[in-house]
Amino acid sequence: MEVGNITTITAFVLLGISNNPQVQVVLFVLFLVIYLLILTGNLLMLLVIRADSHLHTPMYFFLSHLSFLDAFYSSIIMPKLLENLLSKWKTVSFLQCFSQISLVLFSGATEACLLSVMAYDRFQAVCHPLLYVVTMERKFCTSLVGVSWAIGIGTGLVNTFLLAQQHFCGPNLIHSFSCEFPNVLLLACSHPYISIASILTTMVILGLGTLVLLLGFYTRIIRTALGINSATGRSKIFSTCSSHFLVITIFYASGFFRYMTPASDSVLDQVLSLQYCVVSPLLNPFVYSLKNQEVKAALRRMLTRRPRLTF
Repeated sequence: MEVGNITTITAFVLLGISNNPQVQVVLFVLFLVIYLLILTGNLLMLLVIRADSHLHTPMYFFLSHLSFLDAFYSSIIMPKLLENLLSKWKTVSFLQCFSQISLVLFSGATEACLLSVMAYDRFQAVCHPLLYVVTMERKFCTSLVGVSWAIGIGTGLVNTFLLAQQHFCGPNLIHSFSCEFPNVLLLACSHPYISIASILTTMVILGLGTLVLLLGFYTRIIRTALGINSATGRSKIFSTCSSHFLVITIFYASGFFRYMTPASDSVLDQVLSLQYCVVSPLLNPFVYSLKNQEVKAALRRMLTRRPRLTF
C-alpha cells in the first residue's frame, strides 16, 4: 500500500525452512509427529494431575501450568509452520504476524517466570522441609502463578506495541518459519532504537533476573544435598537437578542467543528458534514429569481404574 510517496507493507512472507518440495513433505511429517507428541505429552500431564488427588501438591500445580503453557506455546508456531510447508502462498497479514510475536514473547516470559517458581518450590522442599507446607500454601502458590502470567502478558504487549510503531516499507520477506521479534525488527525502515532498548531491557531484567534466581536456588539445593547422609536421597536430588538443568540450559541458551545477538537471517537463528519453541515443549513433560515415579504411579492408577456404571 502506498501513502503519498511512502510505501507501507500490509503483509509479510515467511520463507520457511526449505524451498525444496520433497524436503518440505519430509519436514511436514516430522513436525506433525513432533507437534502431536508435544500435545499428547503435555495434555496427558494435565489430565493425570487433574485426575489423581495424590498429585494435588504445589509442585504438580506449577507443572500443570507449565504443561498448559508448553502446549499453548507450540500451538502458536506449529500450525502455521505445517500450513506453510504444504502451501504455495506463505503470506501472513500484519495483524497475524504481530499477534504471533506478542504471543511468543508472552509465552517465553511466562515460562521463564514459571521455571523460577518451580525452582523456588524445590528449594523450599529440600532446604526447608519442616516449613514447606506453611510456606507453599495454596493462596501463595496461586499468587506466584498469577504474577508469572501477568509478567508474561505485560512483556508481550509492551514489546509488540513498540515494535508495531515502526514503519515497514519493504522488503517484507522473513527468513524464518514464523514471525519473531528479531526477524521483523530487521525489516523496519525507521530507526528502531526504542524497540531494541525495550527487548534488551526485557532480556536483562527478566531473562538474567530469573536465571540468577534459578542458579541461586539450585546451588542451595545442591549444597543441601551434599550434606545429606543418605546416598539414595542425594541420588534422587541430583537426578532431578540434572534433568532440570538440561531443560533450563536449552531454553535460556537459545533464548539469549536469539534475542540478545543481532539477527542475521541465518540457519543458526532458525535452529535456535526451534530449540525453544519445539524442543523445550517436547522435552518438558518427559524431564519434569513423565520420568517421575509419582506421575508414573498416578498414570497406572488412572489407566487401571474401572469406570463406574450409573443407572
